[in-house]
Amino acid sequence: MNLYPVFFIALVLLLAFYFIFRRKKITPVPLAVSDLQLLATHVAYYQALDEEKKKRFVQKIADFLASVKIEGVGVEVEPLDRLLVASSAVIPIFGFDNWAYSNLGSVVLYPDTFNEDFAFEGGKRNILGMVGTGYMNGQMILSKSALRHGFSANAGKSNTGIHEFVHLLDKSDGATDGIPQNLMAHEYTIPWLKMMHEEISRINKDQSDIDPYAMTNEAEFFAVASEYFFEQPEILKEKHPGLYEQLSRIFAQHPAG
Repeated sequence: MNLYPVFFIALVLLLAFYFIFRRKKITPVPLAVSDLQLLATHVAYYQALDEEKKKRFVQKIADFLASVKIEGVGVEVEPLDRLLVASSAVIPIFGFDNWAYSNLGSVVLYPDTFNEDFAFEGGKRNILGMVGTGYMNGQMILSKSALRHGFSANAGKSNTGIHEFVHLLDKSDGATDGIPQNLMAHEYTIPWLKMMHEEISRINKDQSDIDPYAMTNEAEFFAVASEYFFEQPEILKEKHPGLYEQLSRIFAQHPAG
């Protein structure tokens, strides 16, 4: 059997893929001074970093913006919105050097809450954000108003952007189940499940300050607890030291210092 034609075809295909992907790769654009000012004003997580980590945060922001398209439906996408979306993405993965959201191609901003039919006008609109599945796989939808509120001074322990990107991290192992297997060692899986169920039980008995939405399922518990971890880490560490330590291990970060 003459293998030359097979080898030649394979080589042509490899070269084609190489040039296609090389052409699609976009060089990150350095953030402008005005962007840095917006981060310093609106992103408390960034404000708390030392100068070296701020530089790394900014680079990760630039990398994200070069690889993920951010567009608006019924709303203008302003520079602050782009930075807040990117910050929501970078904060959960800041403890990892080379993480990239390979399962995300675009983020769509809606002006406000929306429903399961993606309508953002009329009644019965209670969705703040969503990671797409099925024909919308690779997309995320965020309410612009909820995104901005999550980074405001009165957001408390909630942050919609971080919540949805934690779902995306959770989904990266193939299942959105509250067990981010790509981020945690196997031996911690059972203790993490046990901790989630015990805390859900306390929430149900009104013995916990964690948002009751966390009782929906394990995936929502993980996302809600992660919001708390990044938004009010000192309080979480004081009131839920075991949960804080588990999340510190998962995200490879200690935001409480």
